[in-house]
Amino acid sequence: MSGELRLPELGLGRRSSHRPDDPAIGSHAAAFTRLAAVPDAKSFDSLFAELSAKVATHDPKSSTVARVEAGVHEIGKKIVEEAAEVWMAAEFQSKDQAATEISQLLYHIQVLMLALDLDLGDIYGRL
Repeated sequence: MSGELRLPELGLGRRSSHRPDDPAIGSHAAAFTRLAAVPDAKSFDSLFAELSAKVATHDPKSSTVARVEAGVHEIGKKIVEEAAEVWMAAEFQSKDQAATEISQLLYHIQVLMLALDLDLGDIYGRL
């Protein structure tokens, strides 16, 4: 399906008849259930499409465009910073704070993808 992250070896991104306690799926079935439970949430794919459009049109008001134009080195430093914040939130803060930090890391990963002219297929093909 277009616009859907698919991880077939984990049983994610598709409907499955497996039970959550099935060893073929394990705890990953619960993760799939959580994904399916937030239909109005922005997805990795929809965020990438949104950011790609901003970069393609060189939107002068976009902080994403400014970050891409700053280059790989600056983006990389931001990714390292965000990764540390993810770790610290996971270690010492709430799940909600960890989720916020993870979402920020994913955003900066996508900014790097755009700076490198990578698309989702380049990444998904290697999962």
